Amino acid sequence: MTYPFRRISAASACIAILAGAPALAQSGDSVLQLEAKISLGDVRGRIDHMAVDPDRQRLIVAELGNDTVSIVDLGRRSVIQRITGLKEPQGVGYEPSSDTLFVANARDGSLKFFKGETYEAAGGVELGSDADNIRIDAAAKRVVIGYGDGGLAVLDAATRNRTENVRLRAHPESFQLDPDGRRIFVNLPDAHAVAVVDGASGKALASWPMDKGGNFAMAIDRDRKRILVAFRSPPELSVFAMADGKRIASVETCGDIDDLFVDRQRNRVYASCGAGFVDVFAIDGAVYRRLSRIPTARGARTSFFAPELDRLLVAARATSNEPAAIWIFRPLP
Repeated sequence: MTYPFRRISAASACIAILAGAPALAQSGDSVLQLEAKISLGDVRGRIDHMAVDPDRQRLIVAELGNDTVSIVDLGRRSVIQRITGLKEPQGVGYEPSSDTLFVANARDGSLKFFKGETYEAAGGVELGSDADNIRIDAAAKRVVIGYGDGGLAVLDAATRNRTENVRLRAHPESFQLDPDGRRIFVNLPDAHAVAVVDGASGKALASWPMDKGGNFAMAIDRDRKRILVAFRSPPELSVFAMADGKRIASVETCGDIDDLFVDRQRNRVYASCGAGFVDVFAIDGAVYRRLSRIPTARGARTSFFAPELDRLLVAARATSNEPAAIWIFRPLP
């Protein structure tokens, strides 16, 4: 099956470039400044995860409820293309060495490939069910996808062949790759655990029991060798030592969190929540202190922090009054 795409003109995308406008200044503060909103046009329903092609300055947006993926030119601040005919795309990842966009579809469990410049269909593989988060291991040139009732599929980026299959106790939500490539840390909310697996063999190394529910979001702090896990019930950010899972810190956060990122340059953490906020935390040794709670939009729980562009990008779904949009935040100072 081929997947059609159509080009979106700047006019039809209804771009709202609001940098410097006083109304935006009220939505930010000395930590994050809202510099623009980019309308996604006629996109309905839930928006899921995002990825960036940094060389082309393009944002890739999984529009799960709309069965589409939008390509946003961040330089022009416009939607330039839309891939249609998908089946609840929820995970996206761009792999630079093969110049390939990978799209994971929840409804049929497929992983689809698209050429990085034109987004023409380039094949795919069937994972079985509920294909979800995607992580790119750029150093090893491999792609890792969470799927089904408990699995990680590992693909060689060049051949796109599956090289490994990791079995897990439950469906994986957010997961992170150890920078040295030896371990993968996986949120298993249905098992109330974080699984630690060997990145080469796929064998289980450890299981860290979680005493709270809804551990969907995860980030890795490479500098401090810590794993950050965000819970929904109750809403809390917890920090664990990467070596042994020992809890280092916990702090309350906003509700319905779905994405979590570490800003290494500023020693901060960004948490985007469906309750309609971005929480910003300062890292001071073992202390995580909330610097700001910035209003966004209800349901805007997915985000992407791009260090190469030094921007936090938040996806706001359509409402009865506003179209779906990407909110661009510039970190300060």
